[in-house]
Amino acid sequence: MQTLKEIQVQDLVPDKFIAEKVRDIADTVKDGIAVNALSGGVDSAAVTMLAHQALGERLKTYFIDNGIMREGEPAYIVGLFAGLGVKVELVDARDEFFRALDGILDPEEKRQAITDTFYKNVFGRLVRESGAKYLLQGTNFTDVEETVAGIKRQHNILEQLGINTQEAYGYKVLEPIIALRKTGVRTVAKALGLPEEIYTRPPFPGPALVTRCIGPVTRERIAIVRKATAIVEEVLRNTAAFQYLAILHEDRVTGIKENKRSFGRQIEVRCWDSTDAVTGVPTRLPFELLEQLGERIPREIPEVVSVTYNITRKPPSTIEAI
Repeated sequence: MQTLKEIQVQDLVPDKFIAEKVRDIADTVKDGIAVNALSGGVDSAAVTMLAHQALGERLKTYFIDNGIMREGEPAYIVGLFAGLGVKVELVDARDEFFRALDGILDPEEKRQAITDTFYKNVFGRLVRESGAKYLLQGTNFTDVEETVAGIKRQHNILEQLGINTQEAYGYKVLEPIIALRKTGVRTVAKALGLPEEIYTRPPFPGPALVTRCIGPVTRERIAIVRKATAIVEEVLRNTAAFQYLAILHEDRVTGIKENKRSFGRQIEVRCWDSTDAVTGVPTRLPFELLEQLGERIPREIPEVVSVTYNITRKPPSTIEAI
């Protein structure tokens, strides 16, 4: 972290940044092969396009279907990048991730389980099979900052915690956008020719819906928060908010369904105004939008009986729950 210097958005010259990073990737990989981790967020999307420019067919891009992504995300991202001339191989790793998360309740242990499954098991295997020596990923400056400060361990932070990826996993990790925060990444993504639907997407965490599932991580509980996420993103997509999300709480709460008492699930909605994810203020949403969420989520997700809205700033709150 001491050698990492942030490129602030006012100092960022996108075309110059792109040219430098494409050259750096090409010079590092030389005539070899690199593996690329594409998750569909703006960070990994920008890295994918940088590496594609640098390496062409020598870039092996994978989308890992871990079972904890947005609704329809794997097929959507693979199809979108095919239209951009980037071949993406879809890898079904759902069983591996759910086995790794089985029975884990502690937030940091969840993140560690995802880290180990992602880097050691899934990508370790893909790198060995491809013969690559490098893995490209979309780590940004805020990921590093929060992890090193001890606020929240981001699953993609490795070398900054003293982990030698060559020794631990058998490959070197390359992080072309690590000096940028989210606003800078969006600027670069736009300059790279990525569609607006990608560079304006609300941030989505590397550990995906696990960060929004308080308590046990099961296929059934992930399905609930996935449906709630789709509704929240649909209702709030035209706001100017930095990020918006749904969180599934652990305990059941008392509700009423069909004139009978029903112990159901509680969904918490968070919506943030922020520029860099370091601090955040809950968006002052029109009450009509909150009413839509309060009506649609329990109606479309039978397990849910309660919807709440977070009104606590970051800090002391955080943008994601886990």
